[in-house]
Amino acid sequence: MTHELLQNYWWLIMSVLGALLVLLLFVQGGQSMIIGTKPSKRQLIINSLGRKWELTYTTLVTFGGAFFASFPLFYSTSFGGAYWLWILILFSFVIQAIAYEYRTKHGNVYGTRFYDTLLLINGIVGPVLLGVAVAGMFFGAEFTVEKGEILNSAIISKWGPGHGLEAIASWKNLLFGFMVFFLARTLASLYLINNINDDEVQRSQHKQLLFNAAIFVVLFLATMAVILTASGVEIDKGGNAMWVDYKYLHNYIVLWWACIALLAGVVLVLYGIGKSLLDKKFRTGIWASGIGTVLVVMSLFWVLGYNNTAYYPSLLDVQSSLTLANSSSSHFTLTVMSYVSLLVPFVVAYIAWVWRKMDATKLTEKEIKQAGDDEIY
Repeated sequence: MTHELLQNYWWLIMSVLGALLVLLLFVQGGQSMIIGTKPSKRQLIINSLGRKWELTYTTLVTFGGAFFASFPLFYSTSFGGAYWLWILILFSFVIQAIAYEYRTKHGNVYGTRFYDTLLLINGIVGPVLLGVAVAGMFFGAEFTVEKGEILNSAIISKWGPGHGLEAIASWKNLLFGFMVFFLARTLASLYLINNINDDEVQRSQHKQLLFNAAIFVVLFLATMAVILTASGVEIDKGGNAMWVDYKYLHNYIVLWWACIALLAGVVLVLYGIGKSLLDKKFRTGIWASGIGTVLVVMSLFWVLGYNNTAYYPSLLDVQSSLTLANSSSSHFTLTVMSYVSLLVPFVVAYIAWVWRKMDATKLTEKEIKQAGDDEIY
């Protein structure tokens, strides 16, 4: 396999991991809705989400690790430069792990409300700031790259004075971030409707679904309008980078298969939401909307990195923009990693098997009351 083909292959892998991460953010979406519920129903919801929180956490780590191995210059530029943004993201996931681990443990001097607050923080901060970080890949970030400095200094990427805080102040990035947040809440309602067998929770989540889905659809349309009308960085045959109007719209036209994936994904997401709202007995909307979410996110990654596009534009120096070609690992490294990637289907199959075993019986309040201390989050 040529180096270019390996780079495209690993961007495909990254698109799959990124899409799965966005899907699994339903855990964070559910955590953002626990405040204000009855203690017994809150425990039911937290135990339902607690069965899956490690999948989201592991996928986030895998996504970051795979990016580091396949496109190390992006990893060093973004994670090393926009460190305030990434520290906030990682801190929110650390306190999530602490909350699930110690929330109901004996000797808990802080009380469950303290740990519920930690879950709430992660439920809001995690999806919003992850969305902000991804939005920077579309709309650009304030960095420069000087590869010539690699012989003289360990630092070849330089960032603006905000070191990631300026990304949070961008309205385009925040629009993308809150779109991800309300998608996570929408998927959470669909998941809880499918996973919990309790009439009160069912009624509550159908109301939440209507509210969150309506906001999500509006934010999604606004976000797509901004992306499709935005300028992007294109690399010409001579290797020079230049800003091009409507770059992502052009990519969708050229990459017709990405456009098909986007449209199919949107239809599936809307079907899962609409069917669940219209038919209260329909409880499998999470699968239709979940598959649709994966397709939409993958299509966004494809138009972001393929067709001679810089997937991380620099707002300070367009020639510093990162592409699949100038930011990837060596041919040897990508080749070795490609053999390892053949294990991914087996890992996915194992996760699916474990998921099915955990959800074979729907969660009830009676089960929570009868469960041992080690089975309660």
